[in-house]
Amino acid sequence: MSRDTLLVSEFFGPTFQGEGTSLGRRALFIRLMRCNLTCRDCDTAYTWDATRYDLASKTQELAVEDLLAWALSRAEALVVITGGEPLIQQTRLLPLVRGLVEAGRRVEVETNGTIAPRFGLESLVSQFTVSPKLTRFGAGMPLATRIKPAVLQAFTATGRAVFKFVVSGPDELDEIAALAQAHELAPVYVMPAGTTADQVLAGAAALADPALRRGFHLTTRLHVLLWGDCPGR
Repeated sequence: MSRDTLLVSEFFGPTFQGEGTSLGRRALFIRLMRCNLTCRDCDTAYTWDATRYDLASKTQELAVEDLLAWALSRAEALVVITGGEPLIQQTRLLPLVRGLVEAGRRVEVETNGTIAPRFGLESLVSQFTVSPKLTRFGAGMPLATRIKPAVLQAFTATGRAVFKFVVSGPDELDEIAALAQAHELAPVYVMPAGTTADQVLAGAAALADPALRRGFHLTTRLHVLLWGDCPGR
């Protein structure tokens, strides 16, 4: 793999950012391959799970300059870099992010919060959407694999992090509250798990009042509400 390339699963847009603080904004997405976690029910397992997918057939090794040219040929001001776990490739990611920022684009990186941003990436990215994995979603992985206090502190120190938890039900809010208090995580968003509109809407309704009582923000999955579980949307 060249130092000037990235391992990419897909890149697409324009679409809408479906989650978190930028929900509803027009955006481009670049989804990178590989992840360092093995989450249960991961909806992008095709970026890392070799037991279920032929990863070679799903991987594109693309030049950074070509990805940059593609993004800058579009009008969208927001570029979301996701995965997989994008910070696995952060040394190669750096020139892409720098080029986007120098051209006036806003860059958001979606990460599981186990790899700290380095090499100046922390001062270029407009927002890190950090999604630590809860016990149920991260079934089978030890706490020390899923939750790395020093890394969470590094994200908080950037002043550019928000913390988004995928939630199966209101009973998981106690776990989120404990993590938020222990690691001084703020702001906190909770998002219902689900790959159908019915699942997302039912989950959001169940979370709404408990999230309000705890002072958490709530986000849906707009892309799922609009298009279902459809890659590239």
